[in-house]
Amino acid sequence: MSSNSDTCLDAWMDREALAEAMIPLIGRLYRENSVVTSVYGRPLVNKSVIDILKAHRFARQIDETELPVAETYPLLLALTGLELGAASVDLARLSTKYKEQGGGDLTEFLRMELADVAGKRGADERTSTDVVLYGFGRIGRLLARILVEKAGGGQGLRLRAIVVRKGSENDLVKRASLLRRDSVHGAFNGTITVDEENNTIQANGTLIQVIYSNDPATVDYTSYGINDAVVVDNTGRWRDEAGLSQHLAAKGVSRVLLTAPGKGSLKNIVHGINHGTITDEDRIITAASCTTNAITPVLKVLNDKYGIVNGHVETVHSFTNDQNLIDNFHNGDRRGRSAALNMVITETGAAKAVAKALPELEGKLSGNAIRVPTPDVSMAILNLNLENATTREDVNTFLRETSLNSPLHKQIDYIASPEVVSSDFVGSKRAGIVDGLATISNGKNLVLYVWYDNEFGYSCQVVRVLEEMAHVNPPAFPKAQSLAAIAG
Repeated sequence: MSSNSDTCLDAWMDREALAEAMIPLIGRLYRENSVVTSVYGRPLVNKSVIDILKAHRFARQIDETELPVAETYPLLLALTGLELGAASVDLARLSTKYKEQGGGDLTEFLRMELADVAGKRGADERTSTDVVLYGFGRIGRLLARILVEKAGGGQGLRLRAIVVRKGSENDLVKRASLLRRDSVHGAFNGTITVDEENNTIQANGTLIQVIYSNDPATVDYTSYGINDAVVVDNTGRWRDEAGLSQHLAAKGVSRVLLTAPGKGSLKNIVHGINHGTITDEDRIITAASCTTNAITPVLKVLNDKYGIVNGHVETVHSFTNDQNLIDNFHNGDRRGRSAALNMVITETGAAKAVAKALPELEGKLSGNAIRVPTPDVSMAILNLNLENATTREDVNTFLRETSLNSPLHKQIDYIASPEVVSSDFVGSKRAGIVDGLATISNGKNLVLYVWYDNEFGYSCQVVRVLEEMAHVNPPAFPKAQSLAAIAG
């Protein structure tokens, strides 16, 4: 018995040692080559030994087997010798592709797979783009965390300022504290310092100017050295072109991104679906809603493969700041009742909004929503009538493959665990996660359950749109299969 125990402990210590050896390689690739490494989309930069081992362990939910650190360590070691330029590299997908091709010379495989950036040592054609967060609520603070995490060597998106209305004399300290601590998403991963004299917050080396203003048009960003900035309006106060155009009147602003569904003719962008329609002439665009981002990618691939005749989307959504903690007056129907004590039926425009990104689904979907007493993570239930019949096994296999190898692998995740609940998806970077065990298929009728972190997952989608607007997306390897190839 003791020998089995010793064997388990020895194997664990061997994996720990390899994970420890990976950390400096991951850091060197990131700092010297602008290469971000990940395991099935889960970044490894600035992660602990345990985080790295957990990422490898998570792979069993994808490949049905744990990804051995003994396989990814040689990959990393070989990558450091290729003098790579800026890139995003998924070690799990590379490892799978290497084995599928029969192994062989690892360095030569990697040199061919990453030929576009091999030998370009740290070359990064991206130019930095100044970003201003207008508002600093739930989404604003999560955007700040993500932008700081992705700051790298200063290329790409640079968070330069946040704009808020002053709430109290110690406003700056309180804002910094809310960034530092979060009841849902945990502590900020790093250090934060406050300079009250200059109204700045420094987060992991990113210097953020805090600007107090009640009027977006009157802020002079150039006086803070900010130019051609993208303003991300996460207040929800203005949602049409007239209101959001106030930002463009400010000095130093070139474009605006709204973190909510836009009204009128504004482009509603769901990254992965219609981000290719963004042009340099677009001064104001929107990132749609969290629910629209969660369901549109799944609906897209289902429609491509099976055809959607019609359907209904029921959203089970965590409560938001718009609701009351206890019963009180509210302009909206039912929303005045206590969010912490009730399930509240309310409306959602997400089903109709899907058509703004996927015109082929215009008029095919209805929708409703139930707000429930949880602070984060929601679920969309898709009840669809299909043109072509399918089985539970077929649709799950298809969605799992889509989550792994399609261009939508950053949007769609897949899980098949009998024990997961909503809190397990806090911090998910995907727009939506298909719960395979909950899938119901009856010929041409299909019911899917899609989890989504309506705060963090959505914020990741917003940042992807920002990167598209600023043209700062590094090439990703290995290259994904096309949606058409996966749909067959």
